Amino acid sequence: MTSPLLHLDGVAMHYGTGSTAVNALVGVDLQVHHGELVAIMGASGSGKSTLLTIAGGLVRPTSGEVILAGQWLSQLSAGQLATLRRRTLGFVFQDFNLVPALTAIENVALPLELDGWKTKKARRAARDALGTVELAEQADRYPDDLSGGQQQRVAIARAVVGGRALILADEPTGALDSHTGEVVLRMLRSRVDQGAGGILVTHDARHAAWADRIVFLRDGRVVDQAEYAGVEHTLRAHRA
Repeated sequence: MTSPLLHLDGVAMHYGTGSTAVNALVGVDLQVHHGELVAIMGASGSGKSTLLTIAGGLVRPTSGEVILAGQWLSQLSAGQLATLRRRTLGFVFQDFNLVPALTAIENVALPLELDGWKTKKARRAARDALGTVELAEQADRYPDDLSGGQQQRVAIARAVVGGRALILADEPTGALDSHTGEVVLRMLRSRVDQGAGGILVTHDARHAAWADRIVFLRDGRVVDQAEYAGVEHTLRAHRA
């Protein structure tokens, strides 16, 4: 098997000291390969979002190593880490994180322009990405003029534009109706099928069923995981 796109090796995250200490993650090992979508499930406070922020290099773990696209994040400067995130990672947050003063197409093109793409080329790629989420006609509208579902699709387009290698999605369908949520998940699945890796944090078993593998967290620890063939059985076991 080829080297993983993402490798978390013995990752731990601790907050506070003494009686107020919180172990958000404890000795987590996780690999994600190109063409693989991994769903992370667990109760509230189990460490799902912490795992995602560490995987994306947004925070450094207390201990353990994160290796992304062959680079050890602990060895990178802040500037090198920012460049790696911009070029390699696409983030999809629960609250969309769109820039209100920018149109949909400007929001999608922004990371490309920050990475040195010429405006015309970046906007062309952004319009294509919006087309894949059926929003090309809304390209010149501002976020406040879009519905929640449309804003989330803009966020998805921004996450995948430019061929990012790893897509990190934190409850991306939480505020959406079932139809729009399925559109978002189909878009994420399509990008992974084209060769990207993906991590989907979700509490919904129906959404986790889109993944190739499901990892279950409890109290910051990986307690179970299932490959695609065993997904339904394992989901039933954890619902029981």
